[in-house]
Amino acid sequence: MHTTPQAARNASGAWPIWSFASTILLSAFLLFQVQPLISRYILPWFGGCPAVWTTCMLFFQTLLFGGYVYAHLLQRWLAPRGQVALHLAIVAAALLLLPIAPAPSWKPVDSDAPTWRILILLLGTVGLPYFALSATSPLVQAWFSRTYPRRSPYRLYALSNIGSLTALLSYPFVFEPALDLRNQSFLWSGAFVVYAALCGGCLWCLWRLREPQPRIAAESSAGQLGDSAAPPTLRRRLLWLVLPACGSLMLLAATSHVCQDVAVVPFLWIVPLALYLLSFIICFDHKRWYVRSVWAGLTLVAIAAVVVAENPDGPNVLCESITGRSLSEMVGSDVVNDLVNRLGIVEELVLYFAMLFLVCMVCHGELVRLRPHPRHLTEFYLLIAAGGAVGGAFVSLLAPVLFETFLEWQIAMAVGYVIAATVLGLVGNSGGARPVRRLIVWTALIVLPTAAVGWVHVLNSESASSQVVARARNFYGVVSVEEQDADDPDLRQYVLHHGRITHGLQFTDPEKSRWATTYYSEPSGVGEAILYFRELGKVRVGAVGLGVGTLASYAQPGDKYTFYEINPEVWRIADAVGWRREHPEDRRETKTYFTYLRDCRGRCEVIMGDARLSLERQAPQHFDVLVLDAFSGDAVPTHLLTREAFEIYERHRAPGGVIAIHISNQYLDLSPVVRGLAEHFHLKTTWIYDEPLEFEEPWAYCSDWMLLTDNEEFLEAVQPWPPEEAPGDFTVPLWTDQYSNLFQILQ
Repeated sequence: MHTTPQAARNASGAWPIWSFASTILLSAFLLFQVQPLISRYILPWFGGCPAVWTTCMLFFQTLLFGGYVYAHLLQRWLAPRGQVALHLAIVAAALLLLPIAPAPSWKPVDSDAPTWRILILLLGTVGLPYFALSATSPLVQAWFSRTYPRRSPYRLYALSNIGSLTALLSYPFVFEPALDLRNQSFLWSGAFVVYAALCGGCLWCLWRLREPQPRIAAESSAGQLGDSAAPPTLRRRLLWLVLPACGSLMLLAATSHVCQDVAVVPFLWIVPLALYLLSFIICFDHKRWYVRSVWAGLTLVAIAAVVVAENPDGPNVLCESITGRSLSEMVGSDVVNDLVNRLGIVEELVLYFAMLFLVCMVCHGELVRLRPHPRHLTEFYLLIAAGGAVGGAFVSLLAPVLFETFLEWQIAMAVGYVIAATVLGLVGNSGGARPVRRLIVWTALIVLPTAAVGWVHVLNSESASSQVVARARNFYGVVSVEEQDADDPDLRQYVLHHGRITHGLQFTDPEKSRWATTYYSEPSGVGEAILYFRELGKVRVGAVGLGVGTLASYAQPGDKYTFYEINPEVWRIADAVGWRREHPEDRRETKTYFTYLRDCRGRCEVIMGDARLSLERQAPQHFDVLVLDAFSGDAVPTHLLTREAFEIYERHRAPGGVIAIHISNQYLDLSPVVRGLAEHFHLKTTWIYDEPLEFEEPWAYCSDWMLLTDNEEFLEAVQPWPPEEAPGDFTVPLWTDQYSNLFQILQ
């Protein structure tokens, strides 16, 4: 005699509900705990750039899609007992791979094809456990629907997102500060064992439930849930794919934009993902939370605000094109620019994240309105996961190939605008809501043209006003060359930018082209160090970070300068001749903008790849001055400031040599980290802050340098400046490969 779902529920009591909920909650928690954990593990191996996180997100979204495919096929092709057997086998195989921690053998030997290397590494280390976890939510919801046909399983999806959000928020505030990476991996692995036990309980419950009566269960569910059990149409299936793809596009585009251009440190990668998940939680908890007109209207306002914030001249351009007078002329002042100039980094981030959240609310709110009967639940989740993977693939794989800039940010905003405006249009066309329809008309006539003019103005004016003459994009970001003072032969110069950060400039005038500019002028800390050793004879200098090769201007015959650079585009731009000589297979036309390396009077060498890995493989280089210049940007490569990294540096430092660390950073105070490392290795520090007079030396930038050495003669000769000041005197725990905390050094 067959056991019905209701009989199975009565026979087993209330514990299956607890078991289903606990399994989903823990699996979602582990899914999103492993993402920052494993990303932090491999971040040092690939240069510490934000693209590592974006690539990891692509992997996790793709494997999540794979797990949903597996869950969908299990539901379609196998009976409950077959599902039990197969999933238990996969979970058991995943247990054999614990604990999760990538072996050192996965470290790359060069900087070629980092995206594919990251994907293969993740697949080989956490692929199977993550696959088992990713299939849990749709599988358990389907089993729950079999066991409790009169209950909606969709709240379990909201519970799943609560577990994911808890994992993301607890990682930077609880687990990362308290535990090193090794202990985090052991703790995660132990929790996975608990998950396996809970999963076994759910499977045992389903094992007891023999073949249910699917037709009876479907009819009961339809009557209780009020959803049609008819097969979904092609249009609905397409929307199940497109809407989450748009949400994923906005998520990853916002993450890339924030990390590259707004100065965000890596732990803030979690904020966009947390907001993305929060929109899922709100929308899937109950459809009453999603009021279409409210959320869509707020989304349009937020997008317009972001466009204006990024391009304050947009309203003036639009107004002038329509009336012949700019908005500033009409109101008597530049109101928009005044408002935008008041935005600090916090306000800017709030604006970006608010827009991200609102766009995701509209996408996921519309998705919930289209949810199917539980009979089609696994297909629904399958297409949601596919949409997320499509959005991730566009940002991580296609955009770097198709665009020279981060154009996916503008595309994401345009897509979000179209979706929100369409939703408002649907609201306006239902029930004869004339005020709403008028709002749509005004939106279409004012906001959309403003957005379009603003984006076009940003893209066009960048080339016109700042005179960008070259640009390239790859895994490590966007580098561009800007020509300044082109009409003045005496002041004409080229400037290299990586995102918003200046990485060097050089005058075209033959005499001035040998000047040490920006952060490397003679009064700077690194200038003082190099000039000190030059007085003693030949100098060996190692530099982590090439820039335009400005330090080579200090070289004299007999000196040797070795630059370590991870981004091939930087070398190609800094030394076009040397790049073509070493890479004849590169057929791209490369104009010579910078000549520091070509004109170097000593011996000059560029070594490609992550500096730490390159130094680790080299024999001792006996550098008189080892320059660490990789921390002025936004995403600080923390792996270059750990105890293990300094063990490598000490091996390459000549007796009495100096480690010169450039700590100029608008958002982080790196001085306590450097002092802690100096104390650990029994070195003394000298701090030199150089603030050139802007009207006398506009080509020399303010710079903060800390010089570490055990050379007493050097310390006496190179005094700290200003002598009465010093960087902050607070202390932080010693950074290691297993532990670093950027929260503690935020300025």
